[in-house]
Amino acid sequence: MEIQFLGTGAGSPGKFRNVTSTALRLLDERNSVWLFDVGEATQHQILRTTLKPRKIDKIFITHLHGDHIFGLPGLLSSRSFQGGDGPLTIYGPRGIRQYVETSLRVSETKLSYKIHYQELTTDGLVFEDSKFRVSARRLDHKILCFGYRVEEKDHAGELNVEKLRADQIPAGPVYGQMKSGETVTLPDGRTINGQDYLGPSQPGRIVALLGDTRQTPNAAKLAENADVLVHESTFAKGESKLARAYYHSTNIQAAELAKRTHVKMLLLNHISARYTGKMALELQSQARDVFHNTRVVKDFDEINVPFQKVAPEGTHS
Repeated sequence: MEIQFLGTGAGSPGKFRNVTSTALRLLDERNSVWLFDVGEATQHQILRTTLKPRKIDKIFITHLHGDHIFGLPGLLSSRSFQGGDGPLTIYGPRGIRQYVETSLRVSETKLSYKIHYQELTTDGLVFEDSKFRVSARRLDHKILCFGYRVEEKDHAGELNVEKLRADQIPAGPVYGQMKSGETVTLPDGRTINGQDYLGPSQPGRIVALLGDTRQTPNAAKLAENADVLVHESTFAKGESKLARAYYHSTNIQAAELAKRTHVKMLLLNHISARYTGKMALELQSQARDVFHNTRVVKDFDEINVPFQKVAPEGTHS
């Protein structure tokens, strides 16, 4: 699981930051890519990466401001010409379907695949399968806006091969059954419970990706114990009144949230064009005074989301 930033700027494109778009690369987990917001020229940004539009099967929109959606019609159109014939689901606030369908209709764009829409009006679970769960909560912005929490389900523990050998359980297809925790009967008549040979389960990872927002209790619910929190940082230390007036957050507010909710890593994006070069680094430095593991991300940054270490049985972490 990796996060790749395709655009980290706020409002309008700049020389060094495009507007918002974030890719969650799940190539090992489900051979797909999920996008969170699709600002103007996102498909141009993708051309400078190894991402394949045909791998994108879910798009999560936080809100309908232009710097988060103006790249969507072009990306959807290009996906048709780049081998993307599988269905795609778009999640977002009420109105996202009308925006997409109107854009495609007026431009007489025909897609080679089906789009499913899930328009959101309230908090709740928006997607779940055997590997992931995605929930959405309303944030506090000028228009209806959501943040998303992606929770990976726990991985089964590793099969203890040394213990299997010690108990003289021969290798073969039976190992796969035991890896699944099944009870199996061996050729010698012994009945073996696979659960007895599995190590501790590996907790799944949690990524929270917030849209534009003032500070709100729902942000804390989305961020709680996340391995990675992606949070806007439109304003800097000392600008909390401005941030509130414009329905945004400061870097310090984001850092305080990360600390309060026991986040492992804070990634600041949606950076105003006012903050370039050393000024962007100052945003990071200010936030690190509150929450050390903070990073102001740049376009094309790739962040691996690591598993947390699990203490072996019989030890304490």
